[in-house]
Amino acid sequence: MSEYRVLEGNLSLTDAKVGIVVARFNGFVVESLLHGSLDALRRSGLPESNVTVARVPGAFELPLVLQRMAASGEYDGLIALGAVIRGATTHYESVANECNKGIANVMLQHSIPVVNAVLTTENIEQAIERAGTKAGNKGAEAGLVLVEMVNLVRQL
Repeated sequence: MSEYRVLEGNLSLTDAKVGIVVARFNGFVVESLLHGSLDALRRSGLPESNVTVARVPGAFELPLVLQRMAASGEYDGLIALGAVIRGATTHYESVANECNKGIANVMLQHSIPVVNAVLTTENIEQAIERAGTKAGNKGAEAGLVLVEMVNLVRQL
C-alpha cells in the first residue's frame, strides 16, 4: 500500500497579515458580516493589529482595492465582504457577476487566498439570514476559511 502526503490547513493563525475589504452599500447587512469575520479571526489567535479594514462604496469596487492590497505584498490573505440584493432591474446580475470575476482574478493573479463573502440574494430577508440569523454568519465563515487557506498555502 502506498502512502501519500496530505496537506490541510488548521484553524489557528497568529502571525498573518489580513486585509478585509468591506462594501458600504447595504451596510445594515455588511457590518454584521464584518463583525463575524473579525470575531472568527480573533478566535483563531490573530491579533487585531494584524488586520486592516478598507471600505469601498459598493460590491463593484471591491476587486480594485483587493487587487491593490494583493499587489502590495503586505497581506497573507484577503476577505471581500458585501451584499448584492436583487432589485427590479438587471443591475443585480451585472454587479454580482463582475464582482465575483474580479475577486477570483485577484486570487489567481497574486496566488494568495481571497475569500469571497459577498452575499448575492433574492431579497433583504435572505441577506439578513446570512448575516447572523437563521443561516449563520457568512462573514464568520469567511474568517475561518481564510485562516484555513493561509495555513494550507503556507504548506505548498
